[in-house]
Amino acid sequence: MALHDLDVTLRRGETVAVVGATGAGKSTFVKLLARFYDVSSGAVLADGTDIRRFDLSAYRRRLGVVPQEPHLFAGTVRDNIAYGRPEATDAEVEAAARSVGALGMVAGLSGGFRHAVDERGRNLSAGQRQLISLARAELVQPDILLLDEATAALDPAAEAAVLTATERLRRSRTTVVVAHRLVTAARADRILVLEQGRIVQDGRHDELLAIDGPYRRLTRQADH
Repeated sequence: MALHDLDVTLRRGETVAVVGATGAGKSTFVKLLARFYDVSSGAVLADGTDIRRFDLSAYRRRLGVVPQEPHLFAGTVRDNIAYGRPEATDAEVEAAARSVGALGMVAGLSGGFRHAVDERGRNLSAGQRQLISLARAELVQPDILLLDEATAALDPAAEAAVLTATERLRRSRTTVVVAHRLVTAARADRILVLEQGRIVQDGRHDELLAIDGPYRRLTRQADH
């Protein structure tokens, strides 16, 4: 979905949820921030600088990106967590896993951090894959955290574990959450509601719920 007429400022350290119906442009919003796409007009600014002026690799190192389907590869759990910082020590990898609450999950695997991961993580559950992905993001210590429907494919128990890990990961970071479930959006400092590629509402959960508008309609649909 193409985005139109967007003029929004993300404040340092805040968590912003992006919600809307399927096809509203939520994932496109995140991909523009990550420079998976470049804008055809206008600009995306970071600290007042057009992100196209940054070295792409250096810019990406400032980001932690956790998609709905994390990209795991054949290797060990440690290798997958250290993907963004292959020079990291074992202690740093363990600290990243501990920081997001993934240490118990890793300890439960045969071999722990040396547990062999199949290509795309096929021998792990969806929740285990996401916890590894969150530990990977924590290890690179990103300035900006982008979560693209990170809990959409999880069962309720796994979702609860990943939401807790996400809360730990996003502390003191600027975080953008594409929220599939509105319970996730309600935890954010601020919510952007997209319709057909445009931001139609911008505010806190309680503010938007008090208005008879798109956000309230989304919450009603989620209740049925």
